[in-house]
Amino acid sequence: MVLIVSQTLMAQARGVPESFADLAERISPAVVNITTSTVVAGRTGPQGIVPEGSPFEDFFRDFQNRGQPDRPRRSSALGSGFVISEDGYIVTNNHVIEGADEITIEFFEGFELPAELVGTDPNTDIALLKVEADNPLKFVSFGNSDNARVGDWVMAMGNPLGQGFSVSAGIVSARNRALSGTYDDYIQTDAAINRGNSGGPLFNMDGDVIGVNTAILSPNGGSIGIGFSMASNVVTKVVDQLQEFGETRRGWLGVRIQDVTPDVAEALGLDAARGALVSDVPEGPAMDAGMKAGDVILSFDGTEVEDTRQLVRVVANTPVGATVRVEVNRDGETEVLRVTLGRREEAQGAVPAAAPAMPEAPTQLDLLGLTLAPLTDDIRAELEVDGDIDGLAVMNVDETSQAFEKGLRAGDVITEAGQSPVKSLAEFEERIAEARDEGRKSLLLLVRRAGDPRFLALGLEED
Repeated sequence: MVLIVSQTLMAQARGVPESFADLAERISPAVVNITTSTVVAGRTGPQGIVPEGSPFEDFFRDFQNRGQPDRPRRSSALGSGFVISEDGYIVTNNHVIEGADEITIEFFEGFELPAELVGTDPNTDIALLKVEADNPLKFVSFGNSDNARVGDWVMAMGNPLGQGFSVSAGIVSARNRALSGTYDDYIQTDAAINRGNSGGPLFNMDGDVIGVNTAILSPNGGSIGIGFSMASNVVTKVVDQLQEFGETRRGWLGVRIQDVTPDVAEALGLDAARGALVSDVPEGPAMDAGMKAGDVILSFDGTEVEDTRQLVRVVANTPVGATVRVEVNRDGETEVLRVTLGRREEAQGAVPAAAPAMPEAPTQLDLLGLTLAPLTDDIRAELEVDGDIDGLAVMNVDETSQAFEKGLRAGDVITEAGQSPVKSLAEFEERIAEARDEGRKSLLLLVRRAGDPRFLALGLEED
């Protein structure tokens, strides 16, 4: 039996390529080197040779400035890219060309052409360029990055460290990596990627682009086998919009959401920790459709929602103005809402103010590791809480309690408990008693910090 399984696995495995030469030869003409030129201000070197106000300050300033006129100068940078159409559209990273005054494209055959910027998307670090050529250019096509499996062979091409056209090979090390962006979907690879490779393509063995090389993790700036390429299925949607509109146009639902953790699922009576919990519904498409804080989004336009990251990407990829069906769980019942999406780029909100210090209050309750007080006028003023918000102010949190571990802090305002508003200490105690009577191990709280709402489930074991 062991022998049969081993033979089956060997039959299914793809062998190590004998050589990457034929593939590299075929696709190299579509890979380009990018040089940018930027005019920067005058001398930007260290200014503080001696402390400000020192009697030697004038002497050292004259010495430092001698022979260095304070005038603008040009700065150059190098990167990579690839041609995606015979009429001269080129994809690269936004950070490669950001702020550039001039962009020059060097082709594999040795000729150069100036490029114009069509559009950029800083959220995915993608930029689209255009060159005008006398003859059709050789180009490569995007593949389906969802088909890439961990362990598949891949090949990276680009201009590492300004050394010119270079090829490296490796495997897909991991999928669906997130670094810091909202729409991140990176392929991790151990194919060597270095500075200057940014914007270059990551190919599968069919010669299709499945990623755009964007970042590396390294303690010294060199490749240590942990590189990241933005997945082609993200890039193609961005490129299509940049090509058509010169900018991105992402769908916007208009909710604040958070992941459904196991304790939140238990507090809501859900059978599994999946979906996206709505913590706030400001004015926008979701509010117009009747969505409410506390709803759990289970599916969006026919796609089951696993977590918030997936939902953000699915919504963003849906056309602006489209009307979609959104299935939510509300108070244990399933409802279907029809939402007409807005445009995210037109709905970017302001960052809320930082949470101010907590005042003292006369009436308090110590429960579940929290010291709570009703929202008096004085407390509202200290916390800068809007007059239309009711709840209980968190005066103190026992640092040994689960409440502290879950992230509750002095200055927070609890507006709901058990998905019901709480305006008094008595109502909060009633919500706890009701949850315990129903056999719940935790109580779902809606907490606002500097106006920003978030649900969390607080265990009921502590008194």
